[in-house]
Amino acid sequence: MQGEPEVAVVRLAHRPGRDDRMTTHVGLTARALGADRVIYPDNADQSRQTVADITGRFGGPFDVDLVESTKAVVRNWDGSVAHLTMYGERVQDVEAEIRAARDGADEPLLVVVGSEKVPFDIYEEADWNVAVTNQPHSEVAGLAVFLDRLFEGRELDREWPGAESRVVPQSTGKKVVPADREDGKPPDE
Repeated sequence: MQGEPEVAVVRLAHRPGRDDRMTTHVGLTARALGADRVIYPDNADQSRQTVADITGRFGGPFDVDLVESTKAVVRNWDGSVAHLTMYGERVQDVEAEIRAARDGADEPLLVVVGSEKVPFDIYEEADWNVAVTNQPHSEVAGLAVFLDRLFEGRELDREWPGAESRVVPQSTGKKVVPADREDGKPPDE
């Protein structure tokens, strides 16, 4: 989030045809819940385009990078690494330690989200192997819970500069208006 050390999310692998929707949702969740950017494998261009389009329409800043080797990103990261895995330490037991490590250190945090079987060296590279629950679940759900705990809910009140559109919260129905409209009414009213 702005004013804090960078939080980047890396999606370790992408299997075209099988992971398209999940990879896109990793990026959308990272964006919506406070991360500064997502890093995808270079074969995930469709997901990159979708997340970039959403950022253009609903605001940012948020970056989407494609890289040849996501494992190299983890290996060469200049900061802390939190790997999300159901085999890790419980998030409620390490979240304060992760926040404390970021406070005053001004070092970026890389959040690693898997896809296919994660190689053991990723577990060894991580400063924390973090489990949102020690039960099988979606990596998108794990990312959402982790980011919410990392930012302690502050990400839910984030402002979105550069937005073309914004959602007007309401109890029923859907309302999307131009971002510059405070009341949600057309400009001529």
